[in-house]
Amino acid sequence: MKKIFLSIVALTFAIAMTSCGGNTNNGARKAQQLSGAGATFPLPFYNVVFEQFAEVNGDAVAYGGIGSGGGVRNLRDKIVDFAGSDAFLSEKEMSDMNPVIHIPTCMGAVVLAYNLEGVDELRLTGDVIANIFAGEIKMWNDERIKELNPQALLPNEAIIPVFRSDGSGTTFVFTDYLNKVSPMWASRFGAGKSVNFPAGQAAKGNPGVAGVIKQTKNSIGYVGSEYAFAQKIAYAKIQNQQGEFVAPSSASISASASGEIPSDTRASITNSDAKGAYPISTFTWMIIYKEQNYSDRSKEQATATLDLIQYILSDEAQKITAYVHYAPLPEKAKEISLSNLKTVTYNGEAILQ
Repeated sequence: MKKIFLSIVALTFAIAMTSCGGNTNNGARKAQQLSGAGATFPLPFYNVVFEQFAEVNGDAVAYGGIGSGGGVRNLRDKIVDFAGSDAFLSEKEMSDMNPVIHIPTCMGAVVLAYNLEGVDELRLTGDVIANIFAGEIKMWNDERIKELNPQALLPNEAIIPVFRSDGSGTTFVFTDYLNKVSPMWASRFGAGKSVNFPAGQAAKGNPGVAGVIKQTKNSIGYVGSEYAFAQKIAYAKIQNQQGEFVAPSSASISASASGEIPSDTRASITNSDAKGAYPISTFTWMIIYKEQNYSDRSKEQATATLDLIQYILSDEAQKITAYVHYAPLPEKAKEISLSNLKTVTYNGEAILQ
């Protein structure tokens, strides 16, 4: 039997939690041990919500933050109950797998975190960010950065870009944004979970990128906002389509999702044209198989998987987002997701009645 490709460091839950009391399934089924793997971006939220779920429902959840690409591979190999991903699957990716559904779990922001002595506030535009990561803007006192930050004492030092070494949904969100705001970036690099950055330093996972930035003077990198907050690293205000320089917050992230949400929830909300929107905002998803009978999984395990997702979509769980620097889902996204869960089957029969 294949082993789940989980990072021991990122394992969020002890198996002992399976014996936890307060089981809300009222003895209708045995407590289950669920496993997932994937995005590090939502990991701080998942750490809290999985623990809370175990306390109220009795089911334990083990999650490995190995990057969105790794999580999708594990789901494709049918060795996890769910994959976590900040990038929705493409039509090509879905054609290589059994039918799946995407369930958004929360929203968050990718920030441009930086380490510049004496610079407490930094403003950047999409074009400048693209040129930094393309290696075209090499120095911090470049005129294009100085023009945006006339009050800042920008050093005559080389910029050290920091990027992800692993297949990453965070990289996809960041490059999806650059694709929209920079024709140069779109023609030379494109968007993807892995991109050939021409210069800088690579690090694994959001924690790795945040750690490198904190320890490296004159560096700048893209990272999930919670990791910048936790490490107390400065991050830039970024100009949105309205011309506003916006910092990430629950309100500015939520503003990015004010548009239409498709029935499969596969929506990009980067570079929103909404007033007050933070331009590098994103949904993050759990991806599960529509038919849950695979790899000798029991119906109880499939039911527990859906119980977990329903809990994450609940008001109780969504309230947690603000405490860990994410944003709650729009009501429409929750409504669509709960409807989509009713299409999930075990041996062809709907699990939820």
